[in-house]
Amino acid sequence: MSNKKVIISACLLGHTCRYDGKTKKTTEVLDAFDGWEIIPFCPEAPLFGTPRQRISVVEVDGLNKIITDETKEDVTKLLKDEIESFLDKHQNVDSIVLKSKSPSCGIGTTPVLDTNKNILRYANGIAGDIFSKRFKDIDILDENHFSLKN
Repeated sequence: MSNKKVIISACLLGHTCRYDGKTKKTTEVLDAFDGWEIIPFCPEAPLFGTPRQRISVVEVDGLNKIITDETKEDVTKLLKDEIESFLDKHQNVDSIVLKSKSPSCGIGTTPVLDTNKNILRYANGIAGDIFSKRFKDIDILDENHFSLKN
């Protein structure tokens, strides 16, 4: 067993933690880290349960906020605190794989919406942003990097 550690979005590992109660299990990611210590990551499920209402990245007054789709609640601080707490426990990792397009985990693939739900651009999700700042020397990938189609 390798002593290398990788943080992987829990939905990619087969955990049913997505907003819709489903998973996005990706065998290629699991195969790529065979023998590594895998640290599952999902900041949404512990806070909001599964299933739950969707969240989106919405630009409000020039800032990206995480807003619930149905109730329009700003959950940015809740998620930020959850992510920071997780990272305080997992500071030494060798690799990170996050879920593309996720408002939490996306790396350059997450739609940033205006208040009318129009896509303004694509950027990082909140965790993608925090991880990128915390782990400057680690490539942060998404599942598409491991796709057999590439």
